[in-house]
Amino acid sequence: MAGKSPTQLTLAKLQKENYPLVQIVEKWNSWGRVRVDLYGCIDVLAISEDGNTVAIQTTSLSNVSARIRKIKDSTAIGHIRKAGWIVLVHGWYKKNNRWHVKEVDVS
Repeated sequence: MAGKSPTQLTLAKLQKENYPLVQIVEKWNSWGRVRVDLYGCIDVLAISEDGNTVAIQTTSLSNVSARIRKIKDSTAIGHIRKAGWIVLVHGWYKKNNRWHVKEVDVS
């Protein structure tokens, strides 16, 4: 994905949708040289205007199925759902030189 990363695209989408609180919660572990998601399955956390917590896993369109499996297999997902969080996968792809997103709700 040349140019913007899926995370950057998701941040821009949330900003456009007027989310007041948005935070990247994926961290770089320099010791292990890997990215570490919050609870093993969340890249971005946002609070909507109406107070909903939205947890988002961002990726390319071709990896959406793998990310859905990753969330399903997470030991944290039951607790996240019990807390009432909205859980989304954003699969980004470029069509006609514009970025588009397939948004899958896996709450």
